[in-house]
Amino acid sequence: MIQTIKIGTLRWHYIQDPSDEDLGFLKNNFHFHPLDIEDCKSVNQRPKIDIYDDYYFLILHFPHYDRWNRFLKTKEVKIFWGKDYIITIGKSHWVVSSLFNSANEHSDPYEILQVGTSDALLYKILEKLMQETLSLISKLGIELELINRELFSKKAEKTIERISLTRKNIIHLNTIFKPQLRLFQKFESGQIEGYAENMEEYWGNILDYYQKMWDMIEDYEELIEGLAKTFDSLQTNRTNEIMKALTIISVFILPLTLIASLYGMNIGLPLQNHPHFFWMLMGLMVVISGILVLLFKRKKWL
Repeated sequence: MIQTIKIGTLRWHYIQDPSDEDLGFLKNNFHFHPLDIEDCKSVNQRPKIDIYDDYYFLILHFPHYDRWNRFLKTKEVKIFWGKDYIITIGKSHWVVSSLFNSANEHSDPYEILQVGTSDALLYKILEKLMQETLSLISKLGIELELINRELFSKKAEKTIERISLTRKNIIHLNTIFKPQLRLFQKFESGQIEGYAENMEEYWGNILDYYQKMWDMIEDYEELIEGLAKTFDSLQTNRTNEIMKALTIISVFILPLTLIASLYGMNIGLPLQNHPHFFWMLMGLMVVISGILVLLFKRKKWL
């Protein structure tokens, strides 16, 4: 079903679940290219902007968390942009839905949107998406700070899970943002002229948002790699300390075990019939242990 907001001559058409009838209406009344209509039927399209004489067609990707707020997913935003209309189509990011519903439910949509041209409306939508995405990326920064604090704790499994989850989310952000960087640069460079005048600074602001988020993602990527390497080093050191302790215990026990094994055999051995032999043997073991302790301390192994 097509929902429409009217602000003067400007129209915002919103189609959440496009049917064949809705797509046919767009094709017949707006004369969109058949390939663009086909793109509206499918999901997981690559980000792009198609430039035509009388309209633009944008497919943009923005991240959002799943229902458990753990893994980042990709949400497509498909927009037809004409001189006096904006058409958002498909199950867009919740920011787009929220903005449209707020304006649609208000008696005067202009009070909510504060726009009068399609360029200004597109900027409003993109700005809201950028702000929400920036907030989402900032949450990753908080997660990295928590990982940094827990790095020296003894809860290894929890730390490993957090590092792996955060690394996966950062990689996913990288795959979303990298292909779109050149796309947004086209706005500021003038390759995408639009329909209103004096929009260069606004498009530049969108690019600034995007560039800032891209820089944050790159910084977080380096940080998570550094934290992961530090954690691996700590775990390796802890494992080495455990192995060192077990080795020292084995070295102490080995000669004592040898002596006990020899005198445990059913054969005749020196002094075994002496009345105080047990205490002599225990004294010998204590002496051997003392010598090993002194030797280990001199070598600084203890």
